[in-house]
Amino acid sequence: MVTTHNLGFPRIGKKRELKFALEKYWKKIISREVLEETTADLRRQHWQDQSKLDFVPVGDFSLYDQVLDTSFMLGHVPSRVLDLPGDDLDSYFRVARGRSVSDDSSCSSISAGEMTKWFDTNYHYIVPEFDKNTQFSLDTSRLFQQIAEAKQQNVQVKPVILGPVTYLWLGKAKDQSNKLDLLDKLLSAYAELLSQLEGIGIQWVQIDEPVLVTELSQTWQHALRKAYFQLQTIPVNILLTTYFGQLKDNLQLACELPVNGLHLDAITAKDEVAKVIDWLPCHKVLSLGIINGRNVWKTDLTETLNWLEPIHARLQDRLWLAPSCSLLHVPVDLESERELDPDIESWLAFAIQKLDELSILAKALSKGRNTVAGKLLTNAAAINNRKHSNRVHNELVKKRVLEINGQMGTRQSPYPQRAITQHEKFNLPLYPTTTIGSFPQTQEIRQARKDFRSGSLSEEQYRQAMQQEISICVQEQEALGLDVLVHGEPERNDMVEYFSEYLTGYAFTQFGWVQSYGSRCVKPPIIFGDISRPHAITVDWIRYAQSLTKKPMKGMLTGPVTILNWSFVRDDQPRAETCLQLALAMRDEVLDLEKAGISIIQIDEAALREGLPLRKTQWQSYLQWAIRAFQITANGVKDETQIHTHMCYSEFNDIIEAIAEMDADVITIETSRSDMELLDVFDQFHYPNGIGPGVYDIHSPNIPSVDEMVNLMQMATQRIPAKRLWINPDCGLKTRSWEEVKLALSNMIAASQQLSVTPTQVQ
Repeated sequence: MVTTHNLGFPRIGKKRELKFALEKYWKKIISREVLEETTADLRRQHWQDQSKLDFVPVGDFSLYDQVLDTSFMLGHVPSRVLDLPGDDLDSYFRVARGRSVSDDSSCSSISAGEMTKWFDTNYHYIVPEFDKNTQFSLDTSRLFQQIAEAKQQNVQVKPVILGPVTYLWLGKAKDQSNKLDLLDKLLSAYAELLSQLEGIGIQWVQIDEPVLVTELSQTWQHALRKAYFQLQTIPVNILLTTYFGQLKDNLQLACELPVNGLHLDAITAKDEVAKVIDWLPCHKVLSLGIINGRNVWKTDLTETLNWLEPIHARLQDRLWLAPSCSLLHVPVDLESERELDPDIESWLAFAIQKLDELSILAKALSKGRNTVAGKLLTNAAAINNRKHSNRVHNELVKKRVLEINGQMGTRQSPYPQRAITQHEKFNLPLYPTTTIGSFPQTQEIRQARKDFRSGSLSEEQYRQAMQQEISICVQEQEALGLDVLVHGEPERNDMVEYFSEYLTGYAFTQFGWVQSYGSRCVKPPIIFGDISRPHAITVDWIRYAQSLTKKPMKGMLTGPVTILNWSFVRDDQPRAETCLQLALAMRDEVLDLEKAGISIIQIDEAALREGLPLRKTQWQSYLQWAIRAFQITANGVKDETQIHTHMCYSEFNDIIEAIAEMDADVITIETSRSDMELLDVFDQFHYPNGIGPGVYDIHSPNIPSVDEMVNLMQMATQRIPAKRLWINPDCGLKTRSWEEVKLALSNMIAASQQLSVTPTQVQ
C-alpha cells in the first residue's frame, strides 16, 4: 500500500477565521480564551479535511509564523521582550508585531522582529536573532497540546518541525559571532524534543530542511551531517523534508543522512527522482511531492500515474506520496467559489482538492486504475479542455512580444542628466518626503467597494464616493506638508488583483485567500491566458487627484515582475514570456499617465527578489528577463518624467547591480526593521540614483519618534549623498489607521526638516 501524508495545511480557514480572530484579539474585542477556542476549532476542521491521509501534520498551525513558533518552542526569545508584563502570548506578539494586547496605546519601545521572505515565496517569516550568548530552553507545551487535540480526532499524527540547520541558516547574528557555533546547544534541545515525542508514542516526525535545495558551503553541509548523526540516537522515525527546488550537489548528502525517510519535491526536482531512488538505502522511505503545493492547476493524473507506476513497482511500501510542499501557499477550498467561470474552475485545484488528487493517485497505485477510472476520465477531460481552449491564446499579444526591441528598455538620457532636468521641474527640497502609495482603507471605503460589487451602488455613485476619499487623502497630505503626494488608492483592493481585473487572461476568486504573514492575507489572481490591457486603468483617478493640488502627484502602478510573482501563473509557457506580456500592458499605462500630465510615476516591484531561484548559479537567467521587463515598462518616458520603484522586505544586497540596471530615478526600500542593515551594500557599491530608505515600519502599530527617524537617516547619509536621499515609510499605509498614520508622518516630516538644517555632506 502507498502511504499518503501532507507537509502542512493552510491556517487561515475557509473564511479567514484566523485573520478576523487575531485582529479582534489585538483590538481587545475578544479574550485570549475566545481566540484559543477559535484556533482549536480551525485545527479540528483542518484535521478533518485531511482525515483521508495516512499521516496528518501537527505543528503546522501557527498564530503568526512557524519560524517564530520554533523560536518560542526553543526558548529562544529576544531579551527585549523578557521580564515585561503579560503572559507568553504577549511576548509572542511583541516579537511578531511590536505590540501585545497588554501594552497601552502609547508609543511602545519594543521593536518587532525583522521580517523577510520565506525562501522564494510571498510568505514572510520572523527572523531568529542570534548572538554569542544565545541559549535554548525547550518548551513543548503548545506542540504537545496540538498533538493531544489531534489524537482525540483519531488521526495518525505526524509532528512537523523546522530543522535545526535550516533554523540557524534563516536567522541572523546580531554581533560578530558565527551562527554555527550554536549548533551543539541547539541539537541538545532538538534531541530532548525528539525524546519527548518518542515518549508519547509518536512514530514519525517530519523535520523540514529546505536549506538542502540551496547552495551550501562545506561548513553547512558538515553541520547537516553532524546534526542528523547526533539525532539518530533518538528512537523515533525521522522524515527529512526538502522542497522548493532541486538537491543538486546536496543530493548524495541528503540520501546518506541517517534518517528513516526523505521527501523530495517532485514538481521542481522531478529529474532527480531516478538518481535518488538509486542512491537512497533500501531501508529508507522515499516521499515524493507529486502535487504542486504552490500553484492552483489540476494535476494531470494520468500522466502522473504513467510516471509513478514504475517507481511504485520498484519501491512498493517504501513509496510515500504528498504534495510538493506545505499547502500554506494555496487557497483552502475550491468548493467555496460560486462565481468562477465553469471552464476555468474545472482546471483548478485548491488545498482540499489537491489532497483528493493525492488519494486518487494512491488508490490507483495500490488497487489499480480501474478503481478510480471515472475520476481519471473526468480529470483527463479537464486537462484536455484547458490545453485546447481558444480562451488561452491570443496571437496579437504573442506578435507584440516578438516585436520588442532594445530601444524600448532604455531611457533617453543617463540618470545624472535626468536628475538635473527633474530638479529644475519639481524644485523639491533636500530630503523630500513622500509615501509608498496607499493610505488607510477605512470601513467606509471597504463598504463602498462592497456595495458597488453587489450592485447596490451605481458606478457613478461609486466614482463620487472614491473621489471624495481621494479628496480627503490629498487634503490630509497637504496639511501634513508632504512634498510629493499620492491619491491614496481607495479604489484598490490589492496592488496586484486590482490591475489584473483590467487585463485580459486573468481569472479571480472570491475566497482564494493565502496567508502572507500574521493576519495579512492576499488573494492572488490566476493567469490562465495571454495578457493585454484593453483600456487605461489608473489615469482618471490620478488625473483627478492632481487637479486637487499644485504639488506633484505620483501615479501608482504595480510592476510586471510583482504582478507575475504574486499571481498564480500559467504552467504551460515560460514565466519570462508571461512577464513580457505584462510589461507591455503596464508600459501602455505608464505612457498614458505621462500623456495625462503625471510626471512622477511609481512602479512597484516589491516581489522582484522573491522570484530569484534559490541557487545563485541560476540567478542571472532570471534577472536578465525580470530587469528587462521592468525596463520595458518604465523606460519609454521623457527625461523630465521621474520614475520611482519600491521594494519591501527583501534582502536585495546581493542583486544591487541588477537593481541599478533598472535605472529607476528613485528606489524606496524597507530599512526600519533591519536598522538600515540593507544599506550596508552601499559601502561597497556606488548606487548611482536616488533612494528612499524607509524610516517607518508600517507592519507594527508602534509610532517611531522624530529622533529615531533622524538617526536612521543619518546612518543613510554615511553611505549615500544627501541630495539623492528621500524620506518615506517602509511600505503602503492601507493596513494602518489614520490616527497612527498622521502621527508617524508628522514625525517623518519633522525629521526631514531637522535633517535639512543639520550640517551634512551634500554631494
